[in-house]
This record gives sequence, C-alpha cells and structure tokens, in this order.
Amino acid sequence: MSDPVDFIVQMGFSKNRAERALANTGNHGVEAAMEWLIAHENDPGIDEPMTPVAASGRVLMEAKVEPQESDEDSSSTTNPEQALSLKCDECGKQLKSETDAQVHAAKTGHQKFSESTEAVKPLTEEEKAAQLKRVEEKLKLKRIEREQKEKEEAVQREKMRRKTGKEISEIRHRMELDEAKKLANEKKREKMEEKQAREKVKDQIAHDKAAKLAKDKAEAESAQAKAAEAAASRPVSKEYTTSKLQFRLFDGKTLTHTFEALNTLEDVKSYIATNRTDSGAPYSLMTNFPKKVFTATDSRRTLKDLGLVPSAVLILVASTAP
Repeated sequence: MSDPVDFIVQMGFSKNRAERALANTGNHGVEAAMEWLIAHENDPGIDEPMTPVAASGRVLMEAKVEPQESDEDSSSTTNPEQALSLKCDECGKQLKSETDAQVHAAKTGHQKFSESTEAVKPLTEEEKAAQLKRVEEKLKLKRIEREQKEKEEAVQREKMRRKTGKEISEIRHRMELDEAKKLANEKKREKMEEKQAREKVKDQIAHDKAAKLAKDKAEAESAQAKAAEAAASRPVSKEYTTSKLQFRLFDGKTLTHTFEALNTLEDVKSYIATNRTDSGAPYSLMTNFPKKVFTATDSRRTLKDLGLVPSAVLILVASTAP
C-alpha cells in the first residue's frame, strides 16, 4: 500500500489534514485516520500545518522497560499481567490505543472503557482491502453529501440573489415613481403660480382701469361744475365772442380749443375729426351739467345758441351715427 498521507490526499483531503489525522490516531492506519477526519472535519485549526511534536497516541502493547532485578528479587516477586489493549465495555470492541478509544467514543458516544490483556490482532490483507473499501465508500458518501450541500447552498444563494435583485428593482421603480410624482407636482405648482400671477395682473389692470375711469369722471364732473358755476356767476349783460371747449375722448385724453361764439357745432366736429387721437369710432357730444346729448339737428346751431359760451366740457359718447 502507498504512503498513508498520499493515500488520504488522493481521497480529496489536504496534506495538513492527513498528517494531523495520522498523528492523532497514532499512525494506526488509514481507516482510523479517515474516521478521525470524519469526526473532526469542522474542528478549528484542522487545516493548519503540523508542528514537530512527539508522536501522539500511546500504544498499549509496546514493551515497558523495567530495571534489571537480581535473581533473588525476581524469584520472590510475580510479574503482573500487562495491558495490551482497551476494550469498550458497552459494545466489546477491542481498541489498540487511547486514540482509537477516543475516535470510537466520538463515533458511537460510548464512554466506558477498560484495559485488556488481549492484543489486537493485525489486519490481514483481505481485512485491509475491506477496510479500504469501507473508507472509500464513506468518502464517496461524504463527497456526495458535500456536493449536495453545495448545490443546495448554491440554489439558496441564487434564490437570495434573485430576491435581492427583485427588491432592488422594486425599490428603484418606487423611487422613479416618486421622482415622477415630485416632478408632476412641481409642474402643477408652477402652472398654478403662473395662473395666479396672470389673474393678479388682470385684476390689477381692471382695478387701474376702473380707478382711471372714476378719476376721469370726477375730473369731468368737476370741470363741468366749475364751468356751470362760472357761467352762473357771469353778468348776464356781458357778451362773449369766444367759447373755450374741452373735449373728453374715448381713450381718456382731452382736447382743448377756443372757438368763435358764432361757430356751429358742425365746425366743432370738424375740429375733433382733425385732432382726435382715439379710435375714431362714431360718437355724439354730451354735456353733464346740464346733461344733454346733442343730435344732428344741433349741427348748424351756433355755440352761443347751444349755451356753450364762454366755455364748456363736451364728452364723446358712443353712437351708431356720426
């Protein structure tokens, strides 16, 4: 048979494990070493290199050296029987060394051993072959179990990898959805702010327009009141030859011009047509104090006849005819 270390290495174990197993079984054969390896495969430090130490595992059958005694002493004493092996009291198996007993205890759980004067018979070639076959079968089963365990662990790792990948994908998908919702809400908020800003501008324009109209109306009424007051305070007997007229256009602007008292309302409209700056829409002329709308029949009457001397405020109002 080849070197036990090489044989165990060929079975798939490391050299360190092989040397450690043989040392711990007292170099009593491959089967004992293999049984020790199977029982201690998960021990810490089992793969560390062996350090040079004395051979472990006391063999009980080694001869014990005794000092020489004189014939006189030897004749007077009786040599006690020497223990050549250990015997398991629970199953009766003969064991060659304490290390074999430890291996047997680890495998079977038996704890009761006693010394025996019977020597363990050496294995025959047939027994060695049978022992080797059992070792190979055990190693084969062990290898199958290890491969099955590795396959199961690989399956579990793959399941975990897929589960983790799925969870990561779901987390990424949720993050993308959250980001899309965030962007949508941001755009919605921006549109709402823009709408509110436009409405605010519209409200401000409407407010300014209403304020301007109110101001223009107040100014026109004030001017009309002043003109009426001035007309009322004039001496009746005074004759005016001119008429100072102020015109309120559609766009809120004013025109002021002095006419002859004998000019007609048609002359006034000609002046307006030439100098107005608004849209040019059809209009009629109106006074507020007193309130009067001049019609087409008034076009040939003089300003004096119409009561527009010496001054007056005329307002352009929308009309369907000039």
